[in-house]
Amino acid sequence: MLYRLYKPEDFAALYAIEKACFQPPLRFGRRYMQQLVDNPDAATWIAEQDGRMAGFAIVEWLQDENATVAYIQTIEVAAEQRRQGIAGELLRCVEASARAAGAHAIWLHVDAKNSAAILLYERRGYAGQGRAEHYYARNRSALVYSKKLQDGPNAA
Repeated sequence: MLYRLYKPEDFAALYAIEKACFQPPLRFGRRYMQQLVDNPDAATWIAEQDGRMAGFAIVEWLQDENATVAYIQTIEVAAEQRRQGIAGELLRCVEASARAAGAHAIWLHVDAKNSAAILLYERRGYAGQGRAEHYYARNRSALVYSKKLQDGPNAA
């Protein structure tokens, strides 16, 4: 599996995965997704095997009270590629990008019913920070997780 940064020609395959993974109203709109991947204060990582996109992840960062904080917008893996460690490696990639941008912490929302993703985040050192009721849609709550990012070459 090759992990690399997004290129503009990746957009069609990236959005095809978005459409396969999420149905409205949970799906990002095409225009919003384009804004995310074009954001200069963000990084989009691609997982690719044999020239075919298997998944992607998007992280963005912003200044918060004189510090940089990162937010994971999404990590998505094509259904036929799941349970192979791809999401975990994409998570490592977005954390590295956040660290390189100077972020001291990273956070995210995850569907409260997505037990596989919750387990991944908890195993990678993310701690629960609360719950956002009706975050994704009516009666579709999100859990909020965060992690402090350490400096240095051995931080992961």
